[in-house]
Amino acid sequence: IGVLFEFPYLYTNLSALDNLHYFASFYPADSRRDINELLELLEFKKDFLKKPVSSCSKGMRQRVSMARALLNNPQLLFLDEPTSGLDPLVRSQLLDILKDYMNKDGKGVFFSTHITSDLDKIADMLIMIDSGQIVFQEEKDQLLDSYRIIKGSAEKLNSDTRKMFLCTEESAFNFTGITKQASVVMECMQDVLIERPTIEDIMLANVERRKKNVI
Repeated sequence: IGVLFEFPYLYTNLSALDNLHYFASFYPADSRRDINELLELLEFKKDFLKKPVSSCSKGMRQRVSMARALLNNPQLLFLDEPTSGLDPLVRSQLLDILKDYMNKDGKGVFFSTHITSDLDKIADMLIMIDSGQIVFQEEKDQLLDSYRIIKGSAEKLNSDTRKMFLCTEESAFNFTGITKQASVVMECMQDVLIERPTIEDIMLANVERRKKNVI
């Protein structure tokens, strides 16, 4: 396995290159990746490699951590909030590297994150955990296909139609709700707008539904 934490956990007094050579020494020569190959994969600039890690940005330190996680050519990579605190460009670059790792080598990645846009880009299977309980465990595309956002006039809501939604946001004139029963809603409500939700929409709706059930 390989592991990438939210924080780099590197020897900050050493350069990126020295860090990688040090960690590479933990593994037999015939089972580890070539460091130069990893540097090319992660698009390191030569002038960066010799600088002390302490003088580098968090994004660059996280790249070194990614290289370290890949040193032993792992079959399964565990990532714990690896893009937290990174700017959008660096986050996108790291995700592209992960996609390449999975697509070319056919290896597994277990990705723990609160940044749902990362999941939109990279995930195949989604598991949502809330208060220690698994809320759903489903393929991403199937999950997105099973939910719909409904928008319409507030007068269409009553005690019966509200039951068809996981949660709703209501004003004096309109409502927005998310449901797993879009076909049933369409039979009961005319002239409503239907939209495809994001992963974040689905997660928030499930959290709100669970809160209501607890209350």
